[in-house]
Amino acid sequence: MSVIVVGTVAFDQIATPFGKSDKIVGGAASYISLAASFLTEMEVNLVSIIGDDFPLSFLEQLKSRGIRQEGLQIIKGEKSFFWSGEYHYDMNSRDTLDTQLNVLEDFNPVLPASYQGCEFLMLGNLDPSVQLSVIEQLVERPKLIILDTMNFWMDIALDKLKEVISRIDVLTINDEEARQLTGEYSLVKAAKEILNMGPSSLVIKKGENGALLFQGDQMFFAPALPLEDVKDPTGAGDTFAGGFVGYLAKTGDTSFDNMKRAVIVGSAMASFTVEEFGTEGLLKLDEAKIDKRLQKFVDLMDTGMLLSQQ
Repeated sequence: MSVIVVGTVAFDQIATPFGKSDKIVGGAASYISLAASFLTEMEVNLVSIIGDDFPLSFLEQLKSRGIRQEGLQIIKGEKSFFWSGEYHYDMNSRDTLDTQLNVLEDFNPVLPASYQGCEFLMLGNLDPSVQLSVIEQLVERPKLIILDTMNFWMDIALDKLKEVISRIDVLTINDEEARQLTGEYSLVKAAKEILNMGPSSLVIKKGENGALLFQGDQMFFAPALPLEDVKDPTGAGDTFAGGFVGYLAKTGDTSFDNMKRAVIVGSAMASFTVEEFGTEGLLKLDEAKIDKRLQKFVDLMDTGMLLSQQ
């Protein structure tokens, strides 16, 4: 089943307690598209914007993964979006050092006719007005609309964000953002309030502490896999979203039970991203590595179930 991915294709420059990068490829749509492409044989359709400073070699890598780029705008004479940040030792908090919107400042996404009829729409972190414009361009409503956002938009565009949330099926945010959006410290209470805003399902990402899935009165928790090396958490949440939507598109099943499996797949994909800087961890992947990592998650969860029964 086809997937539309809307978000940034950009440059990052990152420093963590375990290393630093030069200017490298990043952006929500880069991570989401790559992760999804490993999990579905159907079309992954990219919607984004870059300047003519962006490396064509990366676009070729996306193409080799079957990621269509008719919805990618390339603006001549302009620079691509750039973000620079430094992570603290806990790797969960970071300081933004520099943000240059460049082409993103005037981004007006246009859905090509060839993208119409998609079954899954993944809206990466962007201005809620931009996300809403994509929804309104669709002739037919997709089977599932998934939205990712962040606290920045809660600070400056809360009303518009709530309007978008009211029109989607699945919201993915982290625990801090869930608390800010609702004013509730308890994630269970926060989840109930968010589900009342419109979406039928909610994923709350907790970084190294796993992820929670809520749907109605049902709740599911998936742990994060303990890793020997964690270099860069940038893009982990986006990779999770790509794995999540990619698995749902592959199976065509949006039931709660299958979403539980999608959460595990998303967590597995995110674990590859944090082991390298930028998109390198995803670019090195193959099906055998993914299957092996997924088995580790299954083993971890089976052990947890056994312990809970003792």
